[in-house]
Amino acid sequence: MKLKGILWLLVASLCLFSCKDEEETPTPADTSNTDPTATDTLIEVSTDHGTMTMYMYKGTPKHRANFHKLVGEGFYDDTEFHRIIPNFMIQGGDPLSKDADRSNDGTGGPGYTIPAEIDANKYPHVLGAVAAARLGDTQNPQRASSGSQFYIVVSETGTAHLNGAYTVFGRVIKNTSVAETIVQQPRIDTRTNRPQDRIKMQMKFVVKTAAEIKTEYGFDVE
Repeated sequence: MKLKGILWLLVASLCLFSCKDEEETPTPADTSNTDPTATDTLIEVSTDHGTMTMYMYKGTPKHRANFHKLVGEGFYDDTEFHRIIPNFMIQGGDPLSKDADRSNDGTGGPGYTIPAEIDANKYPHVLGAVAAARLGDTQNPQRASSGSQFYIVVSETGTAHLNGAYTVFGRVIKNTSVAETIVQQPRIDTRTNRPQDRIKMQMKFVVKTAAEIKTEYGFDVE
């Protein structure tokens, strides 16, 4: 092929690729928000008396991480609210409450405790507060929390006398009325405060953005 013909082919090829690039529309960049910090994890607690939604505070990271871990493992499923005291609180989360023996309910756990993360100014015992149960000060001067047992405040005015003594690590942000209904159930006696009928729970995660939580629950996440 003559030199003139070769040069013509090169020019034609360059023009072809150049025109193809100009005609194609480039794929737009993915601008969707994939930042995991843009979402938050809520926990739905379902019972025969209804379903309530809880939020775990980021300011109590050890308790938050532990609770999320246990929920993810299904630890709480079929445990019971084994202790109910009107105008005070409901308590649950003991794995021993799954079996037929109710006499030991309230004495079990996952085999470990959690260091206290008490901040009474930031997280007081208000209606719907979720706090960790624990052994008393004599046995537990560090006020370390139970690894799984928790209670929910049902008093309309809160339980301020517990502030500074127990770790509040979450709050019911939807349907506190469910906890209030549970606490009104008949009890076997006022010594153990066990409900006559067993009140089982199931837990699952619900993922929402901070904006969705504000809109749907009227709650500002940290």
